[in-house]
Amino acid sequence: MRKFRKGDQVVVLSGRDKGRQGAVLQVPDDEHVVVEGINMVKRHTRPNPQANKPGGIQSKEMPLHVAKVAIWNPATKKADRVGFKLLADGKKVRRFSSNGEMLDA
Repeated sequence: MRKFRKGDQVVVLSGRDKGRQGAVLQVPDDEHVVVEGINMVKRHTRPNPQANKPGGIQSKEMPLHVAKVAIWNPATKKADRVGFKLLADGKKVRRFSSNGEMLDA
């Protein structure tokens, strides 16, 4: 089970986007996340008339390492770590480390 999932609200801990928040758009592998509006880069693309794609300079999000982001805890209004808890029925759920509140209901 991964600590970050698509749709989670996260805050950036280090780098040029430090302190900014966004939603996780995708989790390409175990160690990276793509966050909405964070780590933007300019991509120079050639036009492709067969695929009906225009050329030019386009902005896109690049992956961030999971060590650079933390999940946003709306109860405490701070960044928080994620832990795991095994329920009585054998289900594994994510929880906030600070207050023990569950992320997955």
